Amino acid sequence: MDGPSPDATRIIEEFGLRQAAKPISEHPDWNPQRVVISLPQSFATRLPDLEQTLKTISAGVDLYFDRSENFVLTPEVLAGADAIISICNPVTMGNASDSLLWFHNYRVGIDRCTGLPDEQINGRVFSNSKRLSGPAIAEHGIAMMLSLARGLPAFSKADTWDRSLASKMTFGELKGKTVLVVGLGGIGSQIAWRAHGLGMRVLAIRNSSREGPGYVDQVGLPEELHALAARADVVVNALPLTEKTRGIFNQEFFAAAKPGAMFISVGRGQSTVTEDLVAALQSGQLHSAGLDVTDPEPLPAESPLWQMDNVLITPHISSTGQGSAERIAVITAENLRRYLAGEPLLNLVDMQAGY
Repeated sequence: MDGPSPDATRIIEEFGLRQAAKPISEHPDWNPQRVVISLPQSFATRLPDLEQTLKTISAGVDLYFDRSENFVLTPEVLAGADAIISICNPVTMGNASDSLLWFHNYRVGIDRCTGLPDEQINGRVFSNSKRLSGPAIAEHGIAMMLSLARGLPAFSKADTWDRSLASKMTFGELKGKTVLVVGLGGIGSQIAWRAHGLGMRVLAIRNSSREGPGYVDQVGLPEELHALAARADVVVNALPLTEKTRGIFNQEFFAAAKPGAMFISVGRGQSTVTEDLVAALQSGQLHSAGLDVTDPEPLPAESPLWQMDNVLITPHISSTGQGSAERIAVITAENLRRYLAGEPLLNLVDMQAGY
């Protein structure tokens, strides 16, 4: 394949995917010889054309498909591999040979590998699937927001026709309310756009600048988190997990939040202190919570969150969906094509920043 496929071109443009400043061929260790790709049956079944696409792209290169479901690659499999396409984890990175140059992470989150020793990171190039699951996660977050605003968890947990549960519908309509999106990246921007479409006033926090799209009314910096939370009827966690974001939604944050606010979490579970979230819900400081991510995961059966009829929990599946999977497959193939051709890669990860 001489250039990107039409689907890759469309996705790159639609999602504003960024490419590296320099071609990978300028890296002194670039010498494509062997690529190891995790392709478990659960993934291959949903995307039956992916394996053949990768084989076509990789003509003339030693290509190895690992079928294990746990994405843990052994030293024998990784021997001589200069590129890996999988889910980054410490065991796989510890098993990688010195020849490894490029690791492409199927998922957006690469936090399991950001704390690795320098010798396992320095001099290597990492990329991921940032932005590609944004629509699915955003729709999941908005669905949670609408469900909690209408008190639907209480109805779904009831086993009788009980119209008195309408008393749970105390949040009011979303139109005219203010939402604070914490983390205005690929996912946060998708959430903000949909919230704006519902007639909400959109505030946001981002680490890099105060710049934002036109549908965001105000963009603040991390140090303004508590001040903006005090104005928000809904707070959405769309943050990656870094040392700076770990435990950021804690007792101090919930105390600063607007009384009766809703909390939606589709970022990373460890950014929220679970005990403090429970306390805020029990005290009434928070109206409700929608959690696709928790700490720990899986959430223990004895957690009081399961029993609350103002809490909606899903098991870290907001990114799941055929649209996300297809986009991830297309960009995975495009990045492999670029790697083998020596072109600039897409979606590079700053392993020091964690995203």
